[in-house]
Amino acid sequence: MSLRISPPKGSAGRVLIVDDDPIVADSLAEFLRGDGFDCATAGNAGEALALLQRASDDADTTPFDVALCDISLPGESGIELLREIRRQRLGCAVVMLTGYGTIESAVESLRLGASDYLVKPIVDAEIRSSLERALQQRALLAENRTLRSRLEGRLSASEVIGSDHRMARIFELVEAVAPSKTTVLMCGESGTGKSLIAHAIHQRSPRHDKPYVEISCGSIPETLLESELFGHVKGAFTGAHADKVGRFLAANTGTIFLDEINSASPGMQLKLLRVLQERRFEPVGSTQTIEVDVRVVLASNQPLEQLVADGRFRQDLYYRINVVQIELPPLRDRVSDIPLLAERFLHKHSADLGRQVVGFTPEAMKALMGYRYPGNVRELQNIIERAAVLAKGQTITPEDLPPQVVDPGRTPTPVSATHADDAESPWEPMTLDAALREPERRILLKALRANHWNRQKTAEQLGINRTTLYKKLKALDIEPTEDDIRDAG
Repeated sequence: MSLRISPPKGSAGRVLIVDDDPIVADSLAEFLRGDGFDCATAGNAGEALALLQRASDDADTTPFDVALCDISLPGESGIELLREIRRQRLGCAVVMLTGYGTIESAVESLRLGASDYLVKPIVDAEIRSSLERALQQRALLAENRTLRSRLEGRLSASEVIGSDHRMARIFELVEAVAPSKTTVLMCGESGTGKSLIAHAIHQRSPRHDKPYVEISCGSIPETLLESELFGHVKGAFTGAHADKVGRFLAANTGTIFLDEINSASPGMQLKLLRVLQERRFEPVGSTQTIEVDVRVVLASNQPLEQLVADGRFRQDLYYRINVVQIELPPLRDRVSDIPLLAERFLHKHSADLGRQVVGFTPEAMKALMGYRYPGNVRELQNIIERAAVLAKGQTITPEDLPPQVVDPGRTPTPVSATHADDAESPWEPMTLDAALREPERRILLKALRANHWNRQKTAEQLGINRTTLYKKLKALDIEPTEDDIRDAG
């Protein structure tokens, strides 16, 4: 069949759909174009490979981001096409499609490097979610390649997160443990850079070109965490309309980073203990045991020793994961790193904003170094981004910084002080929850609009995880207006 290509300008991503049924391929392409994707279709592996090679080699052609491949194709199968895409390093993420899903074919696809596996008929939400994960994986692989080129030779503490002597020691540990399969446990407050260190361990390991999967155990409801980690089979529970591959299988041959492991329930801790000991598990609703070769890195934002003493964390799991422990100090304990980090964040955000903000006044830097940073490095980055937006000149001044940074002892203004007539207004009987809904709604809307409805960025600035933000938006019935959608571009 002929290849049909849409112009790539302004697309959400470029997708190649490989299916020998032209009706299925054209229908899926039409649906994805409605979501802003630039789509091409091919009817067999040979046509698909030719198009992928052309897009990869031709400087004037936009490379494909994702290939949606049916497993059952005339001639060479979708599995063979996946194998060839990986062998030639064509750079696109691959999602496998089939009308006859089995655990065996899912395992084989993911072992060969597919980012996901979907069973027909495909639900709209499933394909959207799968494409989002595939694009994230492709972006992560691109970032990995960039990091590898920057980290060529010796990994530098000052290049990544600072030059404090404690950070230098941490990077010595990273260099030492990276080549092995040893389980690593990181401890430290939220925002201290545990995710970055986990990524650095993967980058310096022999698995650097294999999958790197990150999951925050605290951001996923307990009822869904087991399915996210281990996957499930169709019909395992209400809403399980198709087989789902879990994060452990997705990370096979690579590294999995389990953040906020302290939030796992006792039942989940027991299941994790078995996986860490045996590297095997069963998807939810299945009796088939799956074995994986995966390097495990974990992190906790609470002292696990205390949780063990309190009976809230299994002692046997703690001893199993506490092989090599890396303690990340809070930013307030390494003040000497603040100027270095602030300069790097300013350079990044100024470039992103297209502005020429090049430094800090001595007063601004003094204020930054005197602040306690309860949100650690993540909070510093948000403060610098805000300052880069507000700066009137080429340097950051104290006026560009948040009030609590300039005056750490400042007491927040009570809400009633912002409304002079509140003291004289008659009291309307209502619950406290109802009284707080509207102020919370205004704050969320203001933050979302400031970030052009980027929910991940908004959640980070508000100091909450994305799942909590989504729940609040749903509870408060917050949706973008047409103006918001237009402004978000």
